[in-house]
Amino acid sequence: MQLKLLTLALALAAVSLPSHGEDLLDAYRDARANDPVLAQADATRLATGEGVPQARAGLLPQIDGSLTLQQANGGQGSNSLDFGTGANSFLCSGIAAGSGNYTCTGPLASNGTASDGGHLRTRSLNATLTQTVFDFSKYANLKAAHSAKDAQDATYQAAAQDLLVRVTAAYFTVLNDEDQLTFAKANEDAFKRQYDQADQQYKVGLSAITNVYQAKAYYENAKTQTIAAQNTLDNDREALRVITGKPVGELKKLRDDLPMDAPAPSDPQAWVKQALENNPTLQAQQDNVRTAEHNITAARSGHLPTISASVNYGKSSSWYQDPARIGSERPASTTIGLTLNVPIFSGGYTQSRVRQSIYQRDAANDALELQRRQVIQNTLNYYRSVLAGISQVESGKASVESGQKALEATRAGFEVGTQTFTDVLLAIQTLTQSESAYSQARHQFILNKLLLQQAAGTADFKDIQGINALLQ
Repeated sequence: MQLKLLTLALALAAVSLPSHGEDLLDAYRDARANDPVLAQADATRLATGEGVPQARAGLLPQIDGSLTLQQANGGQGSNSLDFGTGANSFLCSGIAAGSGNYTCTGPLASNGTASDGGHLRTRSLNATLTQTVFDFSKYANLKAAHSAKDAQDATYQAAAQDLLVRVTAAYFTVLNDEDQLTFAKANEDAFKRQYDQADQQYKVGLSAITNVYQAKAYYENAKTQTIAAQNTLDNDREALRVITGKPVGELKKLRDDLPMDAPAPSDPQAWVKQALENNPTLQAQQDNVRTAEHNITAARSGHLPTISASVNYGKSSSWYQDPARIGSERPASTTIGLTLNVPIFSGGYTQSRVRQSIYQRDAANDALELQRRQVIQNTLNYYRSVLAGISQVESGKASVESGQKALEATRAGFEVGTQTFTDVLLAIQTLTQSESAYSQARHQFILNKLLLQQAAGTADFKDIQGINALLQ
């Protein structure tokens, strides 16, 4: 009877929950909408993309306008000239400078001094259009901005693929934790029954106190494992909630008959080639190198001359506060110019920028090489892990079946005296460990297949759909 109860308890781990539970697609949709890591990557991508129109703006026409209003209080300057006589006399300063812009106070009184006829007000309107004709650094900066945008787009693609893996890993971790808790509880119940049996046999004189102590030790240890398994499950459910942004409900489990398919193609080097061509993280590093190259060009352009064209339109007028007084208005003027700027010496700033850009390019190249090696390593590791996982799942299943038969035989041997009480306890423990390893191998095998797709840069929504089809 005890064997049947133990076998039933352990078998519950492999029994799927009702089909109304949350599945992997539900978790992924929630994560896609609520995951802060992906949202941050998206915001960074959009922010980096704005560097392109900003860099392009330096090559487009620049238009500036200004309107100036000034008021000058009465008073005479040192350089002045008397215009007119009587009520129409004005005292104007600025004539000696020959600028053509005069500040006048007046009208003058009969004694030749400025009267308090009001404040002189001046209004100036200017508009300037500037167009870069030649500035090689701006062209290089535009190319660098495009490369930086491409790098961030690839980084976002890598984050999107990583979300597929993170959701699946967190989901399977919860499933595995639930299995481990089921096994721990079954283990605890089995040892509890063995402890009760040993205690009863000792009380009636059929066994020694040693059996009681052994059974109690195994039982107490199983209780601590159950507590630890429950705590781990609670923590990992919270980890899944961090990704999805929603409380985790009842989850669908992996079905028993998983397809044990080897990676296709079966050549690991074909997977490596695919990864070197498609891995988005590697592509982002390649774009970073291109960005650094364009930055070197922009820095070296600091030695080159620049040419810009400009058109300026200006108009000004002045008048006294009293509208009865005489005012003046200058005709509008338009100025067209072409400016050649030749850098001669900047204190070594340009040379330093060139050296700095070269160092940054070298660092980007080193990062690219490191990423390339890691991509190759990850691809080969996950390829081998998938192949090994097939054998691990098959061996794990056989181990569970053998463990169940071994426990049954050990119990029968104990009843007839050919097996010891310790043998029974060890058989229970071995069966529980086999169940635990089998559950872990099943979940890790499916996850490794997705990790291989991620390393190759081909993980997408269809992979999640395929994994979700394995749930029930």
